[in-house]
Amino acid sequence: MTKADFLPVQEALAKVLALFQTLPTETVPLDQSAGRILAEDVIANDSLPPFDNSGMDGYALKAADTSGANDRNPVSLRVIGEVAAGSVFDGTLRRGEAVRIMTGAPIPDGADAVIRIEDTGENYGDSQRPLPDLVSIKAEVGPANAIRYAGSDLRAGQKILSAGRKIRPQEVGVLASLGVPQVPVYRRPKVGILATGDELIPVEEELVPGKIRNSNGYAQAAQIEALGAEAIRLGVAKDTPEDLRDKLQAGIDANVDLFISSAGVSVGVYDVVTDVLQKGGNINFWKVRMRPGKPLAVGLYGGIPYLGLPGNPVSAMVSFERFARPAILKMAGAKNLDRPTRTVIFREPIRSDGRETYVRAIIKRHPDGSLTAISTGDQGSHVMTSLVKANGLVIIPEGMREVPPDTELQAIMTDWPNEVF
Repeated sequence: MTKADFLPVQEALAKVLALFQTLPTETVPLDQSAGRILAEDVIANDSLPPFDNSGMDGYALKAADTSGANDRNPVSLRVIGEVAAGSVFDGTLRRGEAVRIMTGAPIPDGADAVIRIEDTGENYGDSQRPLPDLVSIKAEVGPANAIRYAGSDLRAGQKILSAGRKIRPQEVGVLASLGVPQVPVYRRPKVGILATGDELIPVEEELVPGKIRNSNGYAQAAQIEALGAEAIRLGVAKDTPEDLRDKLQAGIDANVDLFISSAGVSVGVYDVVTDVLQKGGNINFWKVRMRPGKPLAVGLYGGIPYLGLPGNPVSAMVSFERFARPAILKMAGAKNLDRPTRTVIFREPIRSDGRETYVRAIIKRHPDGSLTAISTGDQGSHVMTSLVKANGLVIIPEGMREVPPDTELQAIMTDWPNEVF
């Protein structure tokens, strides 16, 4: 493969995504729906709130009766009853009358406002206070004060949630309010994770010369599970065709939707992945014009999509971010496959080798809304702490070799508070 045969990142990504289809749907109980992707639009059967109700503890009354009321000139109203949340006041309120009301209780017929208990003469600190005959109103309120009107949040027949939306706790709350006990979602992708190499040992073992712990398997499982997919751990395949085939067969038996492996996709003497994959499927071995990460295996094994990532831990995680993450989200039914990107001012001078480069960076937001970034230090593909320190990946475009300080660049916001944007 010549330099001209190297694939640009976007071209490689398009080829990867072409392998994947959205998975079938299923229905799950509401209390198991968080983190899943909604498979159908949700149309409200009811309005929310379903009835006019009070936004606070106080007194329901006619706003006109509070005209001119203040601490020095209170207005007295006759109390004709009270209504708690979950009950209904039986009667109609008239001029000069008030009904004590609790937060969430239905507004009595005839009332057009609620005054908070603190603006009355009632000793609201006394939890055992009896219902008074008269109440002193010490503030003026306008019509609709503290009333939450029926349908002010949403109305029956309105589309509330669209298919492809990730279900968060707030979506669960809305679905519960609408009386949706079963939720249609896309099936969770099952991703088989496989690490290769005789040098790898389990994390609980002591290091010995020539051995390293299998960090990629754990990191990729965490990346997969963060997307709401299911990580199927297939273990470590030794550098023999037999062991690799056995591990892959275990994934086929587990009905995985995708294989992801790390290492063994280069041209080393012991990289047995090439031979096994090509004999068991249709696998292409690419070099992508990106840094970190360059070797990538893409195709099908046993009819199942396969992504072979580099072995260096940072390269594996960044390659996962660019290729595996959007593929998994596509299978899961998500509409948006991309993380947010923002323009940042990169404060440092930095060099690139001409490939599209992802600089592990610390991104900071300033009071004027601008974003600045600095690198996390050593950008070697083995330096995992460079990712630990980072909250974004600053992109140096392909072909740019010298980046002077204070250059505007795009950044992938990998770990940024959602509320900021």
